[in-house]
Amino acid sequence: MILPAKHLRRDRALLDIGADVLAQLDEKRTVSELWHRVRTTYEIRSSTVPISFDWFILTLSFLYSISAIDLANGLIAPGVIK
Repeated sequence: MILPAKHLRRDRALLDIGADVLAQLDEKRTVSELWHRVRTTYEIRSSTVPISFDWFILTLSFLYSISAIDLANGLIAPGVIK
């Protein structure tokens, strides 16, 4: 689920979706803003199927657990990876 595998396409792996999320964090954003930007990115790409909100939240949980993002005052910002 984190990495692509035989039965999980690359664009469905949390690592790949996480890269798309981090690419949208040029500044602090709310969850709603970030979801809208990531969803729009997936809609523009004709080769990918849009992700669900559940998969997006799972990706945020993954990124938070590895300190790639931080949440403060309701805003998501890039984290400090140690």
